[in-house]
Amino acid sequence: MHTGSDILDIDVFLYASEILFETAKNFKNLDFIDFGSGFKVPYKEGDIETNVEELGKKLSYRFNEFCNEYGRELTLAFEPGKFLVSEAGYFLAKVNVVKQTTSTVFASVDSGFNHLIRPMLYGATHSISNISNPDGRERYYSVVGYICETDTFGNNRRINEIAEGDILCFRNAGAYCFTMASNYNSRFRPPEVLWHRGKAVLIRERETFDDLIRNQVDVKDLFVPKKEKSLVK
Repeated sequence: MHTGSDILDIDVFLYASEILFETAKNFKNLDFIDFGSGFKVPYKEGDIETNVEELGKKLSYRFNEFCNEYGRELTLAFEPGKFLVSEAGYFLAKVNVVKQTTSTVFASVDSGFNHLIRPMLYGATHSISNISNPDGRERYYSVVGYICETDTFGNNRRINEIAEGDILCFRNAGAYCFTMASNYNSRFRPPEVLWHRGKAVLIRERETFDDLIRNQVDVKDLFVPKKEKSLVK
């Protein structure tokens, strides 16, 4: 079952569950019912999130009722991928330049929507903080990337004062960040680091130019006549 990406009203989810229960009655040999996911996580300060405990209590009660009606015990399954990993991941990018215009201060980073596409693709909000200057006074910045077209991570965000070389942290990068990354504009994908028991462990190498061309095929043999191959170097 999929009721949407952000469950705000638990009663709406429970109403959809009743439809699933009614459908399940038509299948006599079920082992489980999968309720999908869609649990909302907070993407910015003051944002709301799904009350999982309340949902769990209400749905468990109704699910047990259904199992009694169905005639045997079933497994209640969920797929809460985003809920589990979104807040566990952080994306770090270095500031290349800070540019002041008449109306906006731009902070440009050494990344782009090829690494974190959600803000440009469908307007997702990712909290941005300056971990190089956590106690600096706040100013308004538009954080932009290095792709040669509209490439904006956030407009007019209040962030602690930014200088060239600072590291900006994008939160909620544990889901739909690296998994949606690409080599658009022949850009390399970044490394991944796991913070485990107080120690940083590299779990994915940074890409190189060789990675970009690894799967390319040398096509000269396809088009050069055999008698001329000896002349081709």
